[in-house]
Amino acid sequence: MRAIVVREFGGPEVLRIEEVPDPVPGAGELLVRVVAAGIQFVETQARTGALQGVSPVAPKSLPWIPGREVAGDVIAVGAGVAPDWVGRRVLGLTVPVNGGPGGGYAELAVVQAENSHQLPDTLDYADAVSLLGTGRTALALIEQSEVGKGDTVLVEGATGAVGVLSMQLAHAAGAERVIALVRGAEKLKLAKDFGADVAIDTSADDWPAQVRAAAPEGVTVVLDGVGGELGATTFDLVARGGRFVIFGFSSGAMTKVDPDHAAERGVSVLSYFGPPTGPRSPEVLQRQSRDVLAAVADGTLRTLVGARYPLDQAAQAHAAIAARRTSGKTVLEP
Repeated sequence: MRAIVVREFGGPEVLRIEEVPDPVPGAGELLVRVVAAGIQFVETQARTGALQGVSPVAPKSLPWIPGREVAGDVIAVGAGVAPDWVGRRVLGLTVPVNGGPGGGYAELAVVQAENSHQLPDTLDYADAVSLLGTGRTALALIEQSEVGKGDTVLVEGATGAVGVLSMQLAHAAGAERVIALVRGAEKLKLAKDFGADVAIDTSADDWPAQVRAAAPEGVTVVLDGVGGELGATTFDLVARGGRFVIFGFSSGAMTKVDPDHAAERGVSVLSYFGPPTGPRSPEVLQRQSRDVLAAVADGTLRTLVGARYPLDQAAQAHAAIAARRTSGKTVLEP
């Protein structure tokens, strides 16, 4: 099969297509012909080597085939799996390769049967893959921050894969207002199309003042996936007694919060990577996956696949994501 193989850490150019042996499903596993493979922003960071020893998303060793989220057709099963799985359209996370995450940027991938979801014929493969890791991340953030009636929720990177889902789920949970932060005027309308009541371009010097004008008493919840200076600034916009949830650092640096300052204001600083969100039990992960798939089925949630690339253009896809030229989910289509 063809796959994208990383043999050294570096820029997008290290993503090279190669012929490699077909994977073989083990006990309890499915072999899937991949139709769509999701690209996570964190994979663009892992590719550089910056996450070694820091994140569970980083490969344990090289060579490495990136990618965890796949949707496609089951073509073979391992021991202990009912043969009627063959032919089903499924969505799942790849089985760890060489002790670490990966294996999805390929024509074939192996997933666990018990953690896979059968897809309805009405759901596009790329749309489905946009819901797996990012969908349950978005739902976990809303649940962890206990978004409810009357809340004003500020979403950083609002037109990203997690952002577009978080805005919709915040409203579904009862939020009174959702404020979207985006970079670039062209993303303002898109943010509003996916649930933002107010969309603000952080390229403008006065963007914090615009947030204060939209929420004079402060925002009650911040979903911080950017970190760095932007994260630090949004922390100062949280109302007394509000919640500040850290779930990423696309800027390259996690938001640093003075715990004494947070305590003085009564602000709860939560981390997606710590309790009660992570690590989450397999049962919770499965429930969250089912919930987001059901939300799409009943019309509560809309997906956004911003870009589709053939497998041999994985390098271009990573470059576009790193340059913030994409919105929603970016997928590879082998």
